Amino acid sequence: MQQEIKENDRLLTVFEAEALTGRKASTWRRDILEKRIPVVRLGRRQVRIQLSVIQKMIREGFSPAVSQ
Repeated sequence: MQQEIKENDRLLTVFEAEALTGRKASTWRRDILEKRIPVVRLGRRQVRIQLSVIQKMIREGFSPAVSQ
């Protein structure tokens, strides 16, 4: 699932998304493969997740993992 890139919207790797949310990179990859979240493709293998997509997920009820 691809969407239009918003101007000034930061593009994150799965590792950056993991650091931001506490959700494992493998979970982000699975969601990308199953087309559950929109991504920006930069080539055959490189994908990025828009920061606004992650913020929307959090607003709509996704709760980031809590570090203890």
